[in-house]
Amino acid sequence: MREALMRLLEPPIEALGFELIDIEFAQAGRGGVLRIYIDRGAGSGRGAGAEIGVHETELNITVDDCATVSHAVSRVLEAEDPIKGHYTLEVSSPGFDRILRKRAHFERFVGARIFAELKLPIDGRRRFVGLLKSIAGDSIVIEVDGQAHGLPLERIQKARLRPE
Repeated sequence: MREALMRLLEPPIEALGFELIDIEFAQAGRGGVLRIYIDRGAGSGRGAGAEIGVHETELNITVDDCATVSHAVSRVLEAEDPIKGHYTLEVSSPGFDRILRKRAHFERFVGARIFAELKLPIDGRRRFVGLLKSIAGDSIVIEVDGQAHGLPLERIQKARLRPE
């Protein structure tokens, strides 16, 4: 359901000048909560994470931005009805520990501290916390305790910013 919702909601959110970062749906009692995380779109004029400071990402999304996206998304959800039953819609910024899901997310935050977890281990290790040094081909390079590790993007199960 998550991927179907991403495909459905990404175009109207991007049309408003925002980027759909992630979607979560959690069952709660008789209904559920649909959480949508947005950020400014790629053309917003912001620099890379290392240049602007990771904490600035939180300041770029306002309550009015969330309300604008919420209204647009509500219209799409009412028309398409992809979620049966009652649920609450929440729209917010990705936060300080934002998810890194696409190659562009990693490119934007080169120089930032991240957490990455792999689907399958490399050299017996699945979890890495360190400095995102670069993107090389189809891999990211993360420095952990002074040692560089190349992690293939397709093997990353989840990744987040990890501010100190």
